[in-house]
Formats: sequence, structure tokens, C-alpha cells
Amino acid sequence: MSEDLIAEVVTIQGHGGDWIPAYVARPLGPGPYPSVVVLHHRDGWDKSSKEVARRLAWEGIACVMPHLHHREAPGQPSAVAAEVALKAGGIPDDRCVGDTAGAYEYLRHQPWASERIGVLGYCSGGRQAFLAATSIPFDTVVMCYSPRVNAKGDDITPLSPVAPLSLAAGIQGTVLGIFGQEDPRPSPADVAEIGAELTRLGKEHTFRTFENAGHAFMANDRTNYRVEAANAAWVEKLAWLRSQLGPTPTDA
Repeated sequence: MSEDLIAEVVTIQGHGGDWIPAYVARPLGPGPYPSVVVLHHRDGWDKSSKEVARRLAWEGIACVMPHLHHREAPGQPSAVAAEVALKAGGIPDDRCVGDTAGAYEYLRHQPWASERIGVLGYCSGGRQAFLAATSIPFDTVVMCYSPRVNAKGDDITPLSPVAPLSLAAGIQGTVLGIFGQEDPRPSPADVAEIGAELTRLGKEHTFRTFENAGHAFMANDRTNYRVEAANAAWVEKLAWLRSQLGPTPTDA
């Protein structure tokens, strides 16, 4: 565990060369530390998302979380920007991937970040993490209860014009999926479809579905929270990141 941490807002270059805020949380030391890009949920670049980044940093994993809704309401609270994005039907996929690529490049140039980098997301951020990994060479992607990975029908929109699953051949790293048995989006049938396609493509993946848990079951500030499943999922997620990205310096 890393008792000494640094957490701060920095500016990174995202899609189209735009400069956007990003939240960095990492152990206070020279590293290099296994590193991840964290993609926040649709509720935005908020307190709970930043808490996830700090908790990972406490576990010895360096994180950068780009503010994906920044352009919707520059200078406004994250909740305002998230609401604007939600009313607009979300944010453009290409912009999200560009911002994620900017966060990836930011980590690649930090002396405290290791060469192995993953991407992690919750809810819409899980879908976006999967999508980003189809074109950015992440070493692993962790998607937690991510809807619309296998989008069809009305889920295909001008902002999200393709199903991320249709691009899965581009994934270079491994995939961990964390799901709830009672979640309708993605449903167990959706999870099975995603897993079958990854198997067909020869992509290394592990899916873990938790019983008595639905959507956002790891969010401890919601009624959806299921403590037993959340704790088990956290242990599994942390073990996965360490196995795929390497040990922290203190583990060596």
C-alpha cells in the first residue's frame, strides 16, 4: 500500500489538439508504477470517480482520468457538464477516443509511469474503454457493467455510429469484464454475445458475473450498491491489473 499519494488536476492534449483537464492520482515516489487511464461514468468527472483513482493510487497504480465532458460546459462544475452531455445524447465517440489517446500519451511520457498501460471504465466509461482499446494499444482493458458494447437498433446514433464490438479485432491487450447478474444493460445475454465474439477473434478475456448484483453495484453512493459483490469485484479487478501491468516497485 502507498501511504503517500499525490492527486492533482493537470492539463493534457486531447482530441483535435484541445487542452482539457485531467485528474491524476499516483503514489508519491519515483516509480515506475503500473498505470491506467480511468474513464468516468455518465455522471461525470465527479467525486466518486476521483475516489476510484485515489484508491487505485493507494494500491500502487498510477491513474489519469480525462474530463470527457469538459467541452460541454467549460469552467462549470462536473455535474453541470454531465447534465449537458446527457441531454445531448452523450459525447461523440471519436472525441472520446481522442481524449483517451491523449491520456495514454500523457502516461507514456511520465517518468513515474511504467511502460505497460491499461484502461478502466465504469458504465458508459466501460463501453468507452472497450472502444478506445480497439485503436489504442492498451495492454489491458477493464470494463465494469458497460452497456451498448454490442449496440444495435436505437443504440446506434450519430454520436455513437458503430458498436464497439464490431471493432474488437483491433484490441491488442487482454480484457476483463465485471458484470451484475441482474443488470439489464448489459444483460447476461449481451455478456454472452460479447464473450463469444472475443473468443471467435482469439482475444484473451475473462468475464466475471456477480449474483445478487445489478447495474452500478460497485457505486457505494447509490442504492444499487451491493457490498459483498463490490468487495469481491474490487479484489478481482486489482489482481487483474497487477497481473497484466506488472507489480508495483514495493512488490518487487
